[in-house]
Amino acid sequence: MTPVNAQPSPEHSARIERQPLHDAIVSRLRDMIIEGHLAPGTRINEGQIGAALGVSRTPLREAIKYLASEGLVDLVPSRGAVVKTFGAKEVRDMIDLIRSLEQFAATRACELATNNDIGGIRELHDRMIACYHSGDRMQYYKLNQAIHSGIVALADNAALSDMHGVLQTRLKRIRFIGHEGPEKWASAVAEHEEMIAALEARDAPRLSAILGHHLTLAWERVKDGLPA
Repeated sequence: MTPVNAQPSPEHSARIERQPLHDAIVSRLRDMIIEGHLAPGTRINEGQIGAALGVSRTPLREAIKYLASEGLVDLVPSRGAVVKTFGAKEVRDMIDLIRSLEQFAATRACELATNNDIGGIRELHDRMIACYHSGDRMQYYKLNQAIHSGIVALADNAALSDMHGVLQTRLKRIRFIGHEGPEKWASAVAEHEEMIAALEARDAPRLSAILGHHLTLAWERVKDGLPA
C-alpha cells in the first residue's frame, strides 16, 4: 500500500539551525528520501515536516520545488508533492546509461588524471571504508557516490559530468538500498577496493570492466524490490 502522509523519524526531527536555510532543508529532505523515511509514493505533509524541522512553509516549499527539479519529487495536482516512484524499467535504463558513462570516464581518467587527482579519490575511498567499519551507512553512501562522481570528473568533460550528475541524483534512493544487508554491503565494498586499485594502476581496461560489473551488480541487488 502506498503511504499517504510523511511521519518524520526521531533522527530527522532535530530543528535546523545555523546553516543556509534552503540548503539545509534540501539536504535534510533528500536524506529522508534516500533513507526511506519519505518512501516512494509518500505525500510530503508540509505541516508535519515544517513543524519537525522548525521551518515555515515558504522555504520548505522552495526546497520541495528544488527536489522536484532533481527528479526526486513529483508535484501532483490535487495531491501536492509526492516522493517519486521509479519503475523497474526506468531504473534499469538509467543504470545502463550510468554504466556506459562511467566506463567511458574510466578510460579518460586513467589517461588524464594527475597523481594528486587519484590521491583525492583514494582519500575518499579510505574515508568510505572507515565508515563501513563503523557502520555509518549514510556517510558511507555519500562518500561512495562522491567516488563515482569524482572518477567521472577526472575525465574532464563537462557534458559527461552534467549528464552523470542528473542520473546519479535520480538514483540516490535506489543506489542506497543496494547496500542493504551485510552481504550486499560487503560485496559493494570489495568491488570498490578493486576499483581504486585499478585506478591507481591507471589500468583503464580493468577499471572499465570493474565499473561495468559493479553497476551490473547494482541492478541485480535492487531489481526485485522495484515496481514493474
